[in-house]
Amino acid sequence: MNLSKRRAGVAAIGCIAGLSLVLAACGGDDDDSANGTAAAENGDDADDTDTDPDEDDTDGADDPGDCAAYEQYGDLSGTTVHVYTSIVAPEDLAHIESYKPFEECTGATINYEGSGEFEAQLTVRVRGGNAPDIAYFPQPGLLETVVQDTGSVQSLAGTLAEEYTDLHFAEEWKELGTVDGTFYASPIGANVKSFVWYSPSMFADAGYEIPETWDEMLTLSDQIVADGNGKPWCAGIGSGDATGWPATDWMEDVMLRMHGPDVYDQWMNHDIPFNDPQVAEVLAAVGDILKNDDYVNGGLGDVRSIAATEFQAGGLPILDGNCWMHRQASFYQVNFTEAGATVAPDGDVYAFYLPPMGDDFGNPVLGGGEFAAAFDDRPEVQAFQAFLASPEWANLKAIEGNWISANTGLDLENVDTEINRLSVEILQDPETIFRFDASDLMPGEVGAGSFWTEMTNWIANDKPDDEVLDAIESSWPQ
Repeated sequence: MNLSKRRAGVAAIGCIAGLSLVLAACGGDDDDSANGTAAAENGDDADDTDTDPDEDDTDGADDPGDCAAYEQYGDLSGTTVHVYTSIVAPEDLAHIESYKPFEECTGATINYEGSGEFEAQLTVRVRGGNAPDIAYFPQPGLLETVVQDTGSVQSLAGTLAEEYTDLHFAEEWKELGTVDGTFYASPIGANVKSFVWYSPSMFADAGYEIPETWDEMLTLSDQIVADGNGKPWCAGIGSGDATGWPATDWMEDVMLRMHGPDVYDQWMNHDIPFNDPQVAEVLAAVGDILKNDDYVNGGLGDVRSIAATEFQAGGLPILDGNCWMHRQASFYQVNFTEAGATVAPDGDVYAFYLPPMGDDFGNPVLGGGEFAAAFDDRPEVQAFQAFLASPEWANLKAIEGNWISANTGLDLENVDTEINRLSVEILQDPETIFRFDASDLMPGEVGAGSFWTEMTNWIANDKPDDEVLDAIESSWPQ
């Protein structure tokens, strides 16, 4: 099955049903001032002393002194595995630290290389004969392109990495790492995007309640304006060469809520054109917030300032009392904690679920993730890739902080913040109506090209809706 025809879905968990009001109840009591990036990891309840991948216990997986769980990989002394990713300093340190038990117990050396030019350079390196042993793909669409254009990615069929993926991930996650019917990339990290950040104390002082429906959210926005409390929303879509991606997330979240997962899949797969009336309706609804001069851009400027504001700074005016709401993924919490804020139900900032637009589609969730693919089948490469799909690594990585996974073996006790724990519960629940970020599944010319640039033009240059959608449609490869 072609990747662009895949669905990453499942559906609404009990915690999500009342998510707008009970985020705190769904989380734990751990300290939430720790940074959290929300890219989910694999983990199981596998006991370290058990080398059977069919066993689901991870007690002691965080203890590098116990090597029993690593005996299955054999003695890899003197070997080196080169890992290439888009994850750079300071976020790379947690990855490097999480590999140490594997290195100490097997004797292998993991050579980690993070690059801000990953997407642009990976294919160049593969074609030039300088492929890494393993690459972390943040976009399944890029994986599909590299598989089909280079023929260099190794199949995982029949490997231990596949066995762990089958054991610890929903089938939809495996499908995301499958191209033309062949499994190439095991899922590793993940995130949940359907959150709205706000200040609990500001809401309480003003007498505002968390909205449970889309209409209630718009009514609240109007009330904030009418009360003279400034602009209710703040946003930023700046991200270097990837400027515009946060606006595509808005489109995806609204598409899920307005037209449901089936139409979402049709749109993602280009079974309906990008300028279809249903897509135009979604863009107009996003514009009701992001292009509303009364609503944005709190503490940052006018509508056009959204395009000039880096996404990392887009929600920070909440901390100064200059903004009330900011829609962004679970991983955004690190920007608040780095600014010295406490992320908790009774802290400086917290999040509520982006409300549904009606009862027809439940409470859908938008998310993303990363996938590990290999370019060599040496024993040490296969062993490390299996480790990345294992419950041991998922829990080790979660303990390092700023990370989550859809791996059903990830122990919530090892997840560092309430938002991250809630995200893991959402991802692991088999009834969640989940959809993977559509732009990450579209052809690169669109999902990492015209969709980003045209959404930026829509905001920065007030390009008309129909021209934006026509331009993206015309860029779709034939």
